[in-house]
Amino acid sequence: MPKRVTFIHAADLHLGAPFRGLRALSDTWADRLLSAIPESYDRVIEAAVENNVDFVVIAGDIFDSARASYADYLHFFDGLHVLDRAGIPAYLCTGNHDPFTSWKQDFFAFPPNTFMFSADKPSFEVYERDGEPLVLLGGRGYYNQTWPFDRDIAEGVNRAAAEEATKAAAAPFAVGVLHTGLNLDNTKAPTDPTALMRTGMDYWALGHIHKRYLYPEDNPMLVFSGCIQGRDVNETGERGVFKVTLTEGAPNQLEFIPTASVVWQKMRVDVEDCASIAEVNEKIMRELFRVNGKSHCEEMCVRIELVGKTQLHRFLESPSVLADLRKSINDSYAFFFCDTLTDRTEMPIDKKALAGEGLFPAVLMQVAHSQKENAEESLLYLQDEFMKKNLTVPRSVERSLDKLADEAENLVLDLLGQGEVR
Repeated sequence: MPKRVTFIHAADLHLGAPFRGLRALSDTWADRLLSAIPESYDRVIEAAVENNVDFVVIAGDIFDSARASYADYLHFFDGLHVLDRAGIPAYLCTGNHDPFTSWKQDFFAFPPNTFMFSADKPSFEVYERDGEPLVLLGGRGYYNQTWPFDRDIAEGVNRAAAEEATKAAAAPFAVGVLHTGLNLDNTKAPTDPTALMRTGMDYWALGHIHKRYLYPEDNPMLVFSGCIQGRDVNETGERGVFKVTLTEGAPNQLEFIPTASVVWQKMRVDVEDCASIAEVNEKIMRELFRVNGKSHCEEMCVRIELVGKTQLHRFLESPSVLADLRKSINDSYAFFFCDTLTDRTEMPIDKKALAGEGLFPAVLMQVAHSQKENAEESLLYLQDEFMKKNLTVPRSVERSLDKLADEAENLVLDLLGQGEVR
């Protein structure tokens, strides 16, 4: 029978990370988010015990700060002791947020089940089951908060080196553990993915990139599990860990296990079919429940954009109407929090009819079309206007000229329709 091993691949716990920006909007939700990361870590430990995995790998950035608090250390080590009592080893490496030099080893001693990879050089360990070597593990952590550009963090981490160091060449599997930008972030210990694929390791448990990444998809060998809990609206969607199954002669199998108790989402709600503000409110709530059902979380923090062509645009562009809508959302269900509600709707405008009238709106649209045809001239104009204010044109503007031109045209036509532009 083919040999088989299962383990949890986690990374980027960021215990102790702050949540900025919500305190001014809601003390309740600001407090709630402070407990979200510790809860997510508890779910990582629970997933390992409930799935009866062979071991757990945590690929760096266990703490968010090089000066983590005693409480954060206590919580982390409590989880390690839970694993120890369950007979589940844990293998760790340090990251750029919590490099080896910052670890307060005098706070606690690692329990017997825990092994931390060295930071000054590659190190190796063997996982055994019933006295038989099953997995070679090799890795390396961050020594300081920055990694030298002229050194490859993966250098020396390979199966041959693991066999020589452990004298366990018969182990059927080999797993590498690194905190690296791979080729996705060239500023944080990058390394060549093709070189990693040639090291003889069956699986690379990677940390640092805060989103799920699997390569190749049909037999994942280079994998980021992402962070266990989104910390702001830039880390939207499900967050969690992978349960990894390695089987002799078979592709690697990964099962995603959600761990985030609070999920961040960005939503666009098309209200074109809504006839009243009350219907807009109802549609927002339906969308919230729909998205929440896919997020596998208890609570959800959202930013909502209202879009679509609607006669309600006149009302929705009013800050007081938006504020009332947002309050209604947040008062309706305690497990949803909308931190921002933005109007991106437009008035229904018959541009073909306006063009046929031959009046000022028709001339405006001709000029707007001409500007869109000459993006280089438009960009030079914007650069000149920005320079007058000692500013530089954001790259996002350069990439969105057509979209911005359309928005500008619609805005002026909307104002013309209100009689505000003459």
